[in-house]
This record gives sequence, structure tokens and C-alpha cells, in this order.
Amino acid sequence: MLKPYHRKRKIEAGCDEAGRGCFAGPVSAAAVVLPKNFYHPELNDSKQLTPEVRETLRVYIEKKALYYAVAMVDHEEIDAINILRASFKAMHLALEQLPVEPALILVDGNRFAAWRNIQHHCIIKGDGIYASIAAASILAKTYRDKYMCTLHEEFPQYNWVQNKGYGTPEHRRAIEEHGLCKYHRKSFNILSAQIEMDFDFEHEEIA
Repeated sequence: MLKPYHRKRKIEAGCDEAGRGCFAGPVSAAAVVLPKNFYHPELNDSKQLTPEVRETLRVYIEKKALYYAVAMVDHEEIDAINILRASFKAMHLALEQLPVEPALILVDGNRFAAWRNIQHHCIIKGDGIYASIAAASILAKTYRDKYMCTLHEEFPQYNWVQNKGYGTPEHRRAIEEHGLCKYHRKSFNILSAQIEMDFDFEHEEIA
């Protein structure tokens, strides 16, 4: 069972992102403020859930959350400022859309760029520990997946409706056959011999 809060008497926003390691499309992030008694038996890290369960939880979270917001940073800005900075920016944009300013931000992962001098805690695998981070992971994932399905209609050869822009073997073969399109992240160097690179962005340094 996930923890319902970190500090009971503070307004907490859970934050998480989706799509950081993808070859194409935006990175998305969500900020979610839940009531202290929020509970759903299937709530968990979005990566541990089926698409059907994620969608059910998305509807439930949007109905029961006190506040939530989702933001995206597109492939062009990712290329311009790097994926780590873009992930932080997406989280900041989501936080800015909340109608209240939280007193505490809970962030999945091991680093975060401070926002408005609000206290924050980085929690490794936090989407499997705190309900608000898990909820944010689900909103970030479902919103981005839906967006990638719309991009699939323009470039069906990459099958983004299935792989959502991740570097699956199918997606890599499509890149080898068709090259990159305008939605691919050019800064990721995913062509030719470099297509087999291991993208470990948890340890990427800010340039």
C-alpha cells in the first residue's frame, strides 16, 4: 500500500515525468495534489500497470484529486536544452498550472531543479512509495501515450501507437529503413552505428 502523504499538515504535490528515454516525441510531466485519504487498491508506479488499468486510474485520479496538471516539452526544446533540463521544465510547467502553490513537492528520482524556492524531496522509485507521485506518473504516461497516438497518424511507419516512441527493436528497424522524421530527437544520435546506444538518462549531467 502506498503512503498517502509525507507531511500530513502540508499541501503536497507529487511530480513525475514520462518519455524521458524515448527516441521521439515530447517529455511529459504531471503534478498532482491528492486528498490525504486518497486510496485506490491498484494505484502504483505506472510502469507496473497495464494500459487498461492506467486508463481506469487516470479517470479516478482526475475525479478524486484536489488539483492536477499535465505539461509537455516538445522534441525541439529537448534538442535545444537537453532531456534532463526538459524534464525539469515539464515538471515546473505542470506545477505552475496548479491553482494553489504547494508547500512541499515530492519528486520521483534522484534530482530536481528547485521551483519557486518551494521545499522538495527527491525520492528514488517514489512512484512506488507515495500515492501522489504514483498518480502523477499515471497522468504523465497516459497523456503522453495519447499524444503519441495522434503523431502516429502522421507517421504510421514507426508504429508509435504501439511503442509510443521508445527505442524498441521495431522502432529501430523503422528508423533504419525510413530515417528520422521531424518528431525524432536529433540530439539523441540514434542513427546508423549509434542506434544501439544504451540511454541511461538517470545519470546524465546537465551541460
